[in-house]
Amino acid sequence: MIINKKLLGLAVAASVLAVAVPAFADDVKIGFIGDVTGPIAGFAPGMVTAGNTAIQNVNDQGGILGGQKLVSVLADTACTGDLGGPAGDRMVNTEKVTAIFGAYCSGPTIAAANTAAIPGNVVMLSPSATAPAVSELADNDLVFRDVVPDSMQGVKGAELLLSKGIKTVAVTYVNGDYGKGLADAFSEAYTAAGGTVAASVAHEDGKADYRPEVGQLEASGATALVIYGYENAGGGTILDQAVESGTFTQYVGGDGMAGDALTQKHKNIDGMILTKAAAAGGPAYDAYAALITPAGVAPDSTYASNSYDAVFALALAIEKNGTADRAGLSKALRDVTTAPGETILPGEWTKAVELIKAGTDIDYKGASGDMEFDAKGDVPGTIEWFVVEGGASKSQGLIP
Repeated sequence: MIINKKLLGLAVAASVLAVAVPAFADDVKIGFIGDVTGPIAGFAPGMVTAGNTAIQNVNDQGGILGGQKLVSVLADTACTGDLGGPAGDRMVNTEKVTAIFGAYCSGPTIAAANTAAIPGNVVMLSPSATAPAVSELADNDLVFRDVVPDSMQGVKGAELLLSKGIKTVAVTYVNGDYGKGLADAFSEAYTAAGGTVAASVAHEDGKADYRPEVGQLEASGATALVIYGYENAGGGTILDQAVESGTFTQYVGGDGMAGDALTQKHKNIDGMILTKAAAAGGPAYDAYAALITPAGVAPDSTYASNSYDAVFALALAIEKNGTADRAGLSKALRDVTTAPGETILPGEWTKAVELIKAGTDIDYKGASGDMEFDAKGDVPGTIEWFVVEGGASKSQGLIP
């Protein structure tokens, strides 16, 4: 029964968010594994919109591969690994997509990669699957992400708290690739630098009552609570029930807690610290902001810039590869995102196509940051931190 509800959610989400026109034989398809229901439903729809905005930019400037239309096909895994495999199989073997944008959550990304994308020689580019385990896939250079991994976010989070004089914490994390990976990275760095993790408690999403877990965390004696979960699921409920208990005086969350809905749904959390991957500044970000704002998405929405960049970079790679076939796309993706080359900013499709046709190297500069992928398909980047003040999440800049 649970699976049926999830599949129903998939169908509903697809009908609402798959704004691209139906695909025809000469269309070039990018599969979106979007996780638009479930624990990241607070910000995943904006990520889908950002990806589709990149597609619209391509089509409005003449299309791809000599005038073909670029289209998206959406699957929703509700951020669960058990639906990631079937979603990947559908994209690779039924929809016959050229590439995959996603998944958004780490569990479905790993499942879709192992089940279908790697065997099918399909490039995947995730905007937000941050678990360290993604880097360890035996992927034949097919799985990429344009977001910094949790190995960095956890370390930077630890450094930030210690710099604020927070020497003891209790940690709770969603039991999965994302939560455990981030909690492990944080705890290792925090304790190595002299901090104390007084309690570390896993939690499962989908429960109404987390008071037993909150009680375990309270019993540790820590007054700072680090929540590495999802605002729209167990993490958000734990936050509310911890606030209700009144024991903790400082709350901390990672990117899964940092959606726009956090300050709309949760009360009495002023002073809460949040961390997430930082977008770039300068001309690339400004160009992206001018494109995404008319689409109804705030430029600084969680992982929206990463999403736009992922889809636009995949489109550039397909154009560079010269075919909708899958072979060679991995190399083409590295080619269009690696210096040296003529700079391409978000939305500069016509310029990019002209340069590619002329045999000139290009280098896409993303709104989310530098997309020069390392050997594992990861990118360099920085972590930004925020503080909730007056019911709003306010940036405090980059963590040095």
